[in-house]
Amino acid sequence: MTSTLYLLCSAAPPVFDVAHVIEEAQARGWDVCLGLTPTAAHWVAGSLDGLAALTGHPVRWQYKMPGEPDVWPAADAVLFAPATFNSVNAWALGLTDRFVVGVVAEALGKGTPVVTMPCTNAALAAHPQFDQSLAVLRGAGVTVLHGDQGFVPGPAGPDAPESFPWDVALGAVTPS
Repeated sequence: MTSTLYLLCSAAPPVFDVAHVIEEAQARGWDVCLGLTPTAAHWVAGSLDGLAALTGHPVRWQYKMPGEPDVWPAADAVLFAPATFNSVNAWALGLTDRFVVGVVAEALGKGTPVVTMPCTNAALAAHPQFDQSLAVLRGAGVTVLHGDQGFVPGPAGPDAPESFPWDVALGAVTPS
């Protein structure tokens, strides 16, 4: 039986590698369901049909309407990467106006294993709320891959990070 991984992504440059990440997760034994923030969905809009075909599930970025059936199987684990400064803070504060933040917030209450790898620059990471948010998430049982344990923020600027350690992120979630 295949385990289901919810791969949730914010709008940060590593989201452009999501097809390769899905393929790698599938090679590791996962049935992958892809969720995006609205901005991330906009960024990869031209690939949404292909990503749905790759996963075999609809790509979601909006909540379903009340009474509509859930189109994804239940998650065995959740990986939220890249998770932006905004998404991390919203999640820690319980602000679930975006679908992916609502999914990870609810996963905590369900006891589903959750891993996150924030992707932000050093200037945003220096904001005092960010450390508080990471501490809240860790305290709730989230595996947070940040700094030496995951993604190391680089300087502020218009450029994408040189690399995003997707292999570390995927290695932190294991199929049941």
